[in-house]
Amino acid sequence: MRVIAGKAKSLKLKTIEGMDTRPTTDRIKETLFNMLQPYIADCRFLDLFAGSGAIGIEALSRGADCCVFVEQQKKAAICIQDNLNFTRLDGLADIMITDAVSAIKKLDGELPFQCIFMDPPYNKGLEFDVLRALKDSSLIDDDTLIIIEASLETEWAVAEELGYEILKIKRYKTNQHLFLKKGGKI
Repeated sequence: MRVIAGKAKSLKLKTIEGMDTRPTTDRIKETLFNMLQPYIADCRFLDLFAGSGAIGIEALSRGADCCVFVEQQKKAAICIQDNLNFTRLDGLADIMITDAVSAIKKLDGELPFQCIFMDPPYNKGLEFDVLRALKDSSLIDDDTLIIIEASLETEWAVAEELGYEILKIKRYKTNQHLFLKKGGKI
């Protein structure tokens, strides 16, 4: 796994051993960032369920102002820090070792993020817990783009019921990305 573009282009990133994380493949990451490119420059980026930190590091490499990485596994958080040090992007990042909903509660009151990416464990409904926590939070506004990586089986009716507007669903062979924003009815 490597950084695709930007300041840290081509640098190899570490991942943790085992099946506790599922790193996004380089091909899917490249497709994702081709779609995100207009949002990345100078943005505040939030990487929830960060794993090795590859998505947030890609955003920083491509010009995001800062990134907050949220990962509850200490072993993965150490991996994120190692990757940030290796790519020399550590000065632009904060790591929170906690679950995503707790992190949102701790961060509430801060300025909104322009991009929020989450890649929770598949088929557990954690993405909807996060959307509920974000719903009335200061961390999103009408311009915040939220991207969720999920299994192909994930249905998105709950996101719409919570008042989010689905902008796009990009399906791959093994998973999908959902792009959404805060709707007018939240």
